[in-house]
Amino acid sequence: MAELVFWCAALLLVHTYFLYPVVLFVIDGVARVLHDVRWLRTGASRGGGGAVGELPRVSLVVAAYNEAGCIEEKLRNSLALDYPAERFEVLIGSDGSTDGTDEVVERCGDERVVLSAAPRGGKTAVLNRCIPRATGEIVVLTDANTRLEPGAVRELVRHFEDPEVGAVCGRLRLYNPTKAEYEESAYWSYESLLKLYEGKRGAVVGANGGLYAIRRSLFTVLPPSTIVDDLVIPLRLLEQGYRVEYEPAAVAHEETTEDYGKEFGRRARIAAGNFQSLRMVPGLLSPRAGFRAFAFWSHKVLRWCAPALMVLALVVNLFLLGSLFYGLTLVGQGLFYGLAYLGKRGALKGPARRVASVAYYFVTMNLAIAVGFWRFLRNTQGAAWERTARASS
Repeated sequence: MAELVFWCAALLLVHTYFLYPVVLFVIDGVARVLHDVRWLRTGASRGGGGAVGELPRVSLVVAAYNEAGCIEEKLRNSLALDYPAERFEVLIGSDGSTDGTDEVVERCGDERVVLSAAPRGGKTAVLNRCIPRATGEIVVLTDANTRLEPGAVRELVRHFEDPEVGAVCGRLRLYNPTKAEYEESAYWSYESLLKLYEGKRGAVVGANGGLYAIRRSLFTVLPPSTIVDDLVIPLRLLEQGYRVEYEPAAVAHEETTEDYGKEFGRRARIAAGNFQSLRMVPGLLSPRAGFRAFAFWSHKVLRWCAPALMVLALVVNLFLLGSLFYGLTLVGQGLFYGLAYLGKRGALKGPARRVASVAYYFVTMNLAIAVGFWRFLRNTQGAAWERTARASS
């Protein structure tokens, strides 16, 4: 029984982090081969080159809480996007800002900018208020501290020519102004790769909050307690049968934080919201949802179970020490956690330092998931968010 538990925990961990990406790559490869075979047999067009219809009206919605330090730059960036001015608006939802954010927006003077201010209620309250009042057929959601590249909106919008597409996730590129390499970079690249291949199947299980677009007509009011909107909104659309795609050419840039305490708190908050989302999209937990359910379980649900699986694998391994093999697996686990500790202390140099930093990031990420789960069980995680401190430029 101990061996069974150990291997179940180990294989589930291997699946969510390693086997699932391989499955995505294989599915994509098979799909490409079948597409080429059909093309050779029928001579049908490979797609593309069709006429482009009239661009839809777009509303860029920004939830802002005390963003006076960056909201003016956000407005400049938004109004400079490569999209027809007459078909574009910027809707700033101020969530009880007290630092002059509202006054900065009011001074903008561009008729495309609309301010919607209300007492503090959290990001969900902002979205529930602003998305229904938006005039755009397509609503692009972004953060106040996120800078969009000029063609980002056009790249997102073109996907909506397909009526089966309900949402499109852009590519969020993280940077750190003080360190060329940081712990999140490798993991974020890995996550972006998963989104790319999930997007080819129309099943991106969660958007980047810094940049994603939805059809306004498909938005349904979120429960006020919703913590992670950029997860719940796309999942709801997947549950309804719509495609959620990924557009790597729609690029946004966002600065990471140097305050690791606050970053840990942000991850724990997101984790609490992740567990909360399970009861909001029960249809995606059923095998009847097909590939969508497989992606949700593989990429998200098992990932959220990883802290428990890691503890289980370690504890059960202690009861299997009569075998040399299981002695080696225990040593391997110990070495991994020791490497994470060295990553925390910054004790290594060169390539070894980077490997240790990734191990440390992995362990702290899973610790944050455990903390988030505890907050979820106790219902102590509020929906309102706090600004993440950024390095001064």
